[in-house]
Amino acid sequence: MPRATNAVATKQRRKRVLKRAKGYFGNKSRLFRYAKDAVQRAGQFAYRDRRKKKTTMRQLWIIRINAACRTHGITYSRFMNGLQKAGIELDRKSLSELAVNDAAAFQALVGKAQESLKA
Repeated sequence: MPRATNAVATKQRRKRVLKRAKGYFGNKSRLFRYAKDAVQRAGQFAYRDRRKKKTTMRQLWIIRINAACRTHGITYSRFMNGLQKAGIELDRKSLSELAVNDAAAFQALVGKAQESLKA
């Protein structure tokens, strides 16, 4: 009885890996042996960085809020504490958008935060 190799499935698998490796440098984009490792490694980085992106975005929002706060003469931590005491529950993403796009509204929030800190 002849040996069954299932060449169709093998070819499809190799084609799928090489398609994902398109644009990689050198042998990693041309040879299955190296492309397989490169694609697997890229997948691990992609998985990790989809989670890391949430942390990175939060850091960016905090940096933007802090920069806007300091132009109004208050630090980020005092501003956030003042908002909490004033009962204003805005997340960092929306605060960052206000700081960048609507300076007047952010100025009003800074005023409310400073009032609640004094009281």
